[in-house]
Amino acid sequence: MTRDPADLTASDYLDGAREMAAANRPFLAHLLAEEAARRTADPATAAGLRASFPAPTTAREETH
Repeated sequence: MTRDPADLTASDYLDGAREMAAANRPFLAHLLAEEAARRTADPATAAGLRASFPAPTTAREETH
């Protein structure tokens, strides 16, 4: 199913964020949640979405 991204709602992006989190894809979950927050009118709700899907750290530890 293809959709025009302009037609997607905050709820659609949040559903995607949950799916990516469940698939152990935290960075994609974060990006989708960020877009959901951007499309949310209520600042408190948007802040809650951002807090629920924080940006993962990108630092890697080298093991020898």
